[in-house]
Amino acid sequence: MSQVEYEFCRDEYFDYIAYRELAKIEGNSELKSILEEFSEQERKHYEFWKSFSGDCSGYSRLKLFLLILSRRILGLTFTLKLLERHESRVIESYKLYLSRLNGEARSRLEEIIRDEITHEKSWLDEMAEKESIVKYLGFIALGLADAIVEITGTHAGFLGATEVTLVAGVAGLIVGLSAAISMSGAAYLQAKHGGLEEKLRPNVSALTTGIAYIIAVILLALPYFLTKSMIIAFTASLIVALILIALFTIYGSIVRDRDFKKEFIETTLILLATAIASFLFGVIIGEITGIRGLIG
Repeated sequence: MSQVEYEFCRDEYFDYIAYRELAKIEGNSELKSILEEFSEQERKHYEFWKSFSGDCSGYSRLKLFLLILSRRILGLTFTLKLLERHESRVIESYKLYLSRLNGEARSRLEEIIRDEITHEKSWLDEMAEKESIVKYLGFIALGLADAIVEITGTHAGFLGATEVTLVAGVAGLIVGLSAAISMSGAAYLQAKHGGLEEKLRPNVSALTTGIAYIIAVILLALPYFLTKSMIIAFTASLIVALILIALFTIYGSIVRDRDFKKEFIETTLILLATAIASFLFGVIIGEITGIRGLIG
C-alpha cells in the first residue's frame, strides 16, 4: 500500500459519506434520489481503492459539518460544485495513476474516471435546474450589483458636495429604498414575461431582488451613521461594497462555472468608474449651487 492509494481511498470514502448525509437532509425527492445515486457510486469507488490500501474509513467530522452547513446556507448546487472542483483534481491524479495498472484493475479505474467526468457532471447540471436558489440567482445578483453601483455612486456624489455624513447616509437610504421598489417591479415583469421555460414565480423574483437590494443599501449606508468623517465613511462603505462584490461573484462563479477573477475585476472597475464620475459631478454641483457651504 502506498500513501497515494490511501489518500485516494480516503477521498472516495469521504465523498460517499458526504453524499449519504446530504441525501438524508434533502427534502426534494428527485434531488434526494440523485444524491443517493451519488453516494452509491462513491461507495463503489471507495471499495475499489480499499482493495489496494486496506481500511481507510476515517474522515474529518469538521469537514463534513462545514459541508452540511454550506448546504443549509448556500444551497445544494453550490455545495456540490465545491466538491466537484476537488474531484476535478482527483480525476487528473487518477489519470496519472493509470500507468501503474493493468488488466481488470486498469479497466475499473477507467470506468471510475468516466463516472466522475460524465455522470456527476450531467447530474449536477440537472440538479442546478431543480434548485430554487439557483433559479433566482440572477435576480439576487441583479439586486446586489445594481445596489452596490448605484448607492456607492450616490455616496461618492455627496462626498464631493458635502462633508455631513448624516446627509449622505440618509440620501443613500432614500435613493436605495426607492430603487429597491423600482428594481422589484422590473424583476416581477421580467419573470412574468420571461417565457414558460424559465418556470420562475414573478412574486418570488420581485421579493428576492428587493431583499438583496435593501440588504446591500443598509450595509453600504451604515458607515455614514457611525462616523462624522466623510472620508472614513466613504472608505468603509467602499470596502463593504468590494466585499459584497467578491461574495456574490464567488458564489456565482462556482455555481455557473465562470471565471471569478474576470467578473470581479469587471464589476470593480464599473464601481470605481461610477464613484469617480459621481464624485466629480458632486463637486461641480456643490460649487455651482453652494450647497457645500449650506450643509457642510
